[in-house]
Amino acid sequence: MTRFAFLLAGTCLLGAPAIAQTVPGAQPTLFRASEMAAAATEATAYPLFAAELKRVRREVDKAIKAGVVVPQPRDPGGGYTHEQHKRNYTAIYGAGLLFRITGEQRYADFAKAELLEYARLYPTLGNHPAASDQRPGRLFWQSLNDAVWAVYAVQGYDAIRDTLSADDRATIDDKVFRPMATFLSAGQAEEFDQIHNHATWACAAVGMIGYTLRDAGFVEVALKGLKRDGKFGFLAQIDQLFSPDGYYVEGPYYQRYAMLPFVLFARFIAANQPELKIFQHRDGVLLKAIRTSIQTTYDGYFFPFNDAMPDKSLKTDELYQSVAIGYEATRDPALLSIAKWQGRTVLTPDGLMVARDLAAGKAQPFPFASQFLRDGPRGDMGGLAIMRSGPADTDQVLVAKNSAMGMGHGHFDKLHWILYDNGHAIVTDYGAARFLNVESKDGGRYLKENESWAKQTVAHNTLVVNETSNFGGKWRVGDKLAPKQLFWASTPQATVSTAEMTDAYPGVRYRRTLVQLPVDGIESPMIVDLLDVTGDKPATYDLPLHYAGQITAIGFPLQSNAAERPVLGKANGYQHIWVDATGAPGPENGAVTWINDNRFYTYRMIAPAGASVILGESGANDPRFNLRREPLLIERVSGAASARFVNLLEPHGNYDAGEEKTTASNSRVKGFTHVRTGDADVITIKLADGRGVTLAIAFSADAGAVHSATVDGRKLDWKGHFSRFDTGKGN
Repeated sequence: MTRFAFLLAGTCLLGAPAIAQTVPGAQPTLFRASEMAAAATEATAYPLFAAELKRVRREVDKAIKAGVVVPQPRDPGGGYTHEQHKRNYTAIYGAGLLFRITGEQRYADFAKAELLEYARLYPTLGNHPAASDQRPGRLFWQSLNDAVWAVYAVQGYDAIRDTLSADDRATIDDKVFRPMATFLSAGQAEEFDQIHNHATWACAAVGMIGYTLRDAGFVEVALKGLKRDGKFGFLAQIDQLFSPDGYYVEGPYYQRYAMLPFVLFARFIAANQPELKIFQHRDGVLLKAIRTSIQTTYDGYFFPFNDAMPDKSLKTDELYQSVAIGYEATRDPALLSIAKWQGRTVLTPDGLMVARDLAAGKAQPFPFASQFLRDGPRGDMGGLAIMRSGPADTDQVLVAKNSAMGMGHGHFDKLHWILYDNGHAIVTDYGAARFLNVESKDGGRYLKENESWAKQTVAHNTLVVNETSNFGGKWRVGDKLAPKQLFWASTPQATVSTAEMTDAYPGVRYRRTLVQLPVDGIESPMIVDLLDVTGDKPATYDLPLHYAGQITAIGFPLQSNAAERPVLGKANGYQHIWVDATGAPGPENGAVTWINDNRFYTYRMIAPAGASVILGESGANDPRFNLRREPLLIERVSGAASARFVNLLEPHGNYDAGEEKTTASNSRVKGFTHVRTGDADVITIKLADGRGVTLAIAFSADAGAVHSATVDGRKLDWKGHFSRFDTGKGN
């Protein structure tokens, strides 16, 4: 028996009858006896844990009242049978934990009854009848969901297995979990032996079943792959899917999803094979990944890069588990503040520790900070440049997505960016075209519009060449390539990211510098965006900006399409854009202002010669209403080999609907200019109060290089890639 075994015979829990004598070799494999004893005696002592106990008891009692319902699989995501099997694994898991904490036999009896019914059903199942483009499961339309079922249900089984008769134990072992582990591994070899979140869930399921059934073969396959050579399996997943900073290759949304099997299976490994030192593997990358997951959020919601649902937050079971396990391993008091924000924990000794220390006042604010998160297993595949204006989770955040493709869930969005401000997404990412678990929307699968719109480059805030997408829309090509981060710095004067991309388009190189620029007296930092494009032949260059809000002012004349809404193009996402108006901004009037909630945003454009602006909306050619209608503007340059886009986004003012008061609805910027001189770009912002801010951005990223430029008769000298020069009041 391991040092992490559950509570043994004779312990009285919450005044309930003692648990029956355990069966040698069948005891639970996850938690220490002392920890479960504490969970039993302190279950109601700490508000967070007590609330979770009450919640889980309520849900499981509801399931008990409904009786054992194990239907023949039939429906895709969102359908009755799909949702019932999800409810069942949640109930089995919860019932097992409740049994160990409360000692109430009815919970063990219910979990047993559920599992025995699955023992009757599972051997009769073939491929799910609703399977389509994914690897088919048996209980669910894809085998990924079967793995999720196993991860949860085996924990409930682990908690009660030692209380069952030998016959019941053998029935459940041999008719549910052993064939399920075989199906998820050898029965789905191409799914299991790959580097992907599907395989991570499958490895965790097979390994956790292996530990529970004392089957070393399943454990070895889970850790090292079907050939047991380490090229695949759980350890390879850790090595290849995370960067040294704990950033997950598929992006924040899928990092959230994958964290549960990673940290939970690691917990099983630590309990049963502590000699593997799994939480120290790769310099503790799994523990880093928990913190990185949190860093890739705004107000608790994950940055919706790649295939992502924008409504996913830290309030999800994956992160309840991750925060609890991470806290037990690190005792990091900042994780307690996240648990407090979540308002939930888990019914495990880890969750009890979180609740106990939170009640003791040990929480400290989570250190949200500007940082560059490297991508790729070696940290050499670009990354995320996260620019935060302050330490709070609702302070302005600009994120430059200079990361790798993200495999099949990646989007064609090299050098894309988003902005959060004043509690809202301002410059947006569409995320994925999907209605998760909504049966009427393709059973919750990714919609065809995910390929035709959401993944396409024009659906993002980055360069589009000739109305085509990065890498010709072929993710396997893009998966081998990544931007190069040339410069990153975060100082009180500015936070700056410069990155370059080649090979996204044949013969085209583009470089982008994004600056988060704090200015005294301005509500939030301004954003400066310099995008420089060099091609080997004339082309059409588009720079989309997807924004959230309603336009209040436009500085240049427009030709409006009031009677009809033409569609911008025929393919690569352009077929989904309605054209509402077009215009040609001049050097002094290229500005659009919109309002979001109670704040105004003015977007100023120093457009290349001959440029036009397209104001549009997503949603064209969408007969099933699968797409959200969201506004965008596109700066367009046609027939040029090279182009330079210089833009400024200024937050300003306030609108108080209750008081019917408006302040500073007009931009405070009176001048915005750009000059290319010598070996640098020089951008100057002149404010209405007489102050000025000049940004000097050298072509070279060499920190030791010395530069000089003369602009408007003023000589500027600086060292390194970037410098700021202020004039006017106080200077």
